[in-house]
Amino acid sequence: MGLAFMILPFLPASNLFFPVGFVIAERVLYMPSMGFCILVGYGFHLLSERWSRKMTWCCLGVLLLTHSIKTYNRNADWESEYSIFMSGLKVNQRNAKLFNNVGHALESEGRFEEALQFFHKAVSVQEDDVGAHINVGRTYNHLKMFKEAEQAYLKAKSLLPKAKPGESYQARIAPNHLNVFLNLANLISKNATRLEEADLLYRQAISMRSDYTQAYINRGDILIKLNRTKEAQEVYERALLYDSTNPDIYYNLGVVFLEQGKASQALAYLDKALEFDPEHEQALLNSAILLQELGRPELRKIARERLLKLLAKDETNERVHFNLGMLAMDDRNTDEAENWFRRAVHLKQDFRSALFNLALLLADDHRPLEAAPFLNQLVKYHPDHIKGLILLGDIYINNIKDLDAAENCYKRILQLDPINIQGLHNLCVVYVERGKLLQAQDCLSHTHELAPGEEYIGRHLQIVQTRINRLRQSPDGSREKEIAFADYDPQEFGGRAGRTLSSDSVDLLPSLGNSIVNSNSEEPSGQEGDLPKEDADVPFGYDNKKKTVLPHQQLEPQAAPLPADDDPVFLESDNTNSPQSFAATVGDSIAHDSKHHRTDGSSSGKHSPNAVHRDDGVPSVKRADVSHPPSDGSLHHAHSAQQHLHRPKTIGQDLDDPSSGMS
Repeated sequence: MGLAFMILPFLPASNLFFPVGFVIAERVLYMPSMGFCILVGYGFHLLSERWSRKMTWCCLGVLLLTHSIKTYNRNADWESEYSIFMSGLKVNQRNAKLFNNVGHALESEGRFEEALQFFHKAVSVQEDDVGAHINVGRTYNHLKMFKEAEQAYLKAKSLLPKAKPGESYQARIAPNHLNVFLNLANLISKNATRLEEADLLYRQAISMRSDYTQAYINRGDILIKLNRTKEAQEVYERALLYDSTNPDIYYNLGVVFLEQGKASQALAYLDKALEFDPEHEQALLNSAILLQELGRPELRKIARERLLKLLAKDETNERVHFNLGMLAMDDRNTDEAENWFRRAVHLKQDFRSALFNLALLLADDHRPLEAAPFLNQLVKYHPDHIKGLILLGDIYINNIKDLDAAENCYKRILQLDPINIQGLHNLCVVYVERGKLLQAQDCLSHTHELAPGEEYIGRHLQIVQTRINRLRQSPDGSREKEIAFADYDPQEFGGRAGRTLSSDSVDLLPSLGNSIVNSNSEEPSGQEGDLPKEDADVPFGYDNKKKTVLPHQQLEPQAAPLPADDDPVFLESDNTNSPQSFAATVGDSIAHDSKHHRTDGSSSGKHSPNAVHRDDGVPSVKRADVSHPPSDGSLHHAHSAQQHLHRPKTIGQDLDDPSSGMS
């Protein structure tokens, strides 16, 4: 009986009669060890009948001692995955799975270079091991060696069995080996010019296995990048036929409806995702933003609860802090909003929208000197942030009185956008403040030609011409007149030499108090005022009794309500180069790092949002990844015609091949 227990259970795992496909280990010796113990007991009984009891017990003690020492030494091998598989390699150097398992152990510790060596060894031991080639490709991908990774994946793909007429392909291929299609497609989809190739790979995987949910999910993301949202919707809906309880599919359908501008349907699917997974971080965040955009106080309460739930899970998520700040702005709680924005900036120093909205809040609260450091930090990390440069220049002129710094801000704007009316007009104001009236006249004339419909530019031009006419009638030799008519280079502001505008070409109109203008669509509040007497020399473009506000445009239906007796706070749009883009909405653009037709970039590339910029990224279509959980996500802006998807951090990461992993 002892021999039977020891030998018979071991035969199926012995590889003597047929290959079993896994590494022999302690677990296959559990039942055989029972037979061994029976034999030891039977042997002790026989020896005790023939030898003295003392001799018999000594033999048993030696046997127990040697096995105890062996067990103690073996425990050291079980200290980690790496040590246990390395101990296997000491006795077996021709097993590819052992090399794969050592590679996986090193990979889990982030030691990718060492892992790659063991994966290569696995390939050399067994060249037709599809999983080993997949592991090589994945490790190259971790090391950012994308060309080598693609070659490894293509090699693995070439080793898959070929289809045979009349025989099911699905029955002839290990399901996990189909991951090579997903990994290869994820890799090449990083190149926006190869999205069609990636789509073909996903379709091939689906044709080989119709219930391959991960392939449906990832293909849907590619279709969104290609701006084929209707097809993406159909793909996700088909995936639901095979996995109707997968929260990621409902989440991605929500993103698709956001892409299509259907906010109510999007919210329904995001809520459905939360029904199956109440902790789904991306659905929590994006649904909270959608609820906030609806502008109803009772819904903002739910949005706040969801954001606080996210915050309890991860206090270092700067985007949650930012969106809580946006909710506080909706509730007109500026102190709380400032606190949340400051936390977001503390967690991420280059957080574009948090830096701008915090600076804007401080400036609107009559604290421009506190706003200036955040604006400087903003333009340090984002030197192309036109609205930040405009606000910073305004503070330099009106509060810090640093004309050189203000001029640098406006010239930087014109480098980025030579016909930016806000930047160009405010540069003209700097010339007026310096007393360079002839240069200011030419600058304003050039600005008026670019924006003839802006009445305030014409009024400012008339004021400058009035001063020029008065100076021309004054005695020669004064320092003021010398500065006013000094030579200048019109190319500084994009003008051309020799152009002047007659002083009688513009009717006299009332002057304005504060002429630093930040909008080309509407004049800042508090600008109209009584025209001073012509002999009164008031500073042009400066009024320390009035606050300069940022440009704004007609608010959208979902715009946050504005205080009735104060200047509005306008939130930043993703479209930082457009002077028309300050919409006071509380939305969040949906984000990835690449543009969408899915952005990345920042974004998924969708298209460019035109409302509140909450993050440099945008909500995301969530890809399936069997080896890594989803991590990040942010919402699509429901109002924008073009939006971004924010791809989770795990998107594009490879799928482990369990068949080549630990046995």
